[in-house]
Amino acid sequence: ERFRSQIDASLPLKKQIWQQTIQSKIVNQAAVLEYATGEKHPNMLKWATCVRSGDPDNLEARAAAYYWKNLFSDNIRGFIRGRDEDAPNNLLNYGYAIVRATVARALVCSGLLPTLGVHHRNKYNAYCLADDIMEPYRPYVDKLVCGMREEVDIEEGLSRQAKVKLLGIPVVDVVINGCRSPLMNAVFQTTSSLVKCFSGEIRKLSYPDM
Repeated sequence: ERFRSQIDASLPLKKQIWQQTIQSKIVNQAAVLEYATGEKHPNMLKWATCVRSGDPDNLEARAAAYYWKNLFSDNIRGFIRGRDEDAPNNLLNYGYAIVRATVARALVCSGLLPTLGVHHRNKYNAYCLADDIMEPYRPYVDKLVCGMREEVDIEEGLSRQAKVKLLGIPVVDVVINGCRSPLMNAVFQTTSSLVKCFSGEIRKLSYPDM
């Protein structure tokens, strides 16, 4: 039944789910920027409120360009975000892989197909939906990597100490629906709300707030 409701989901519904996902991601990125720079970034919050159904204006990309330009600006000159770019990209990639696995597991446990995304589409990607739903959780990895600067040399690479810190991501405290919860439990709340969106019971996804 859940497979059917997911497969039969209308395009407008998928676009609304993506809209909420990107809004939450940008808001969480704004919170990480404030944590990292000590300053508020109202333009990020403004972009979040302007995201339309399906994000046709690609505000996700605009926010990302600003975000990565400023996130490590205090101590890493000319940082470029990319899978194969210089450190701390390797730390970010490692953390995102952990979040992706956590989300994929929660989707399966909620009775959904992680392959069928609402935005991501790639016949060679078995986890398109996981890549969709993990977006608002990425900033938790970013914040952890920023915070690691005082304990490890984040430009050194994937040291044992760095891996130990990143492996703790699933139990990082987050706030969702007004309650504090480990990230992995919050992910289950998100995927459970997605089930209800597909079935028509609710219209709003549950995502964490930083």
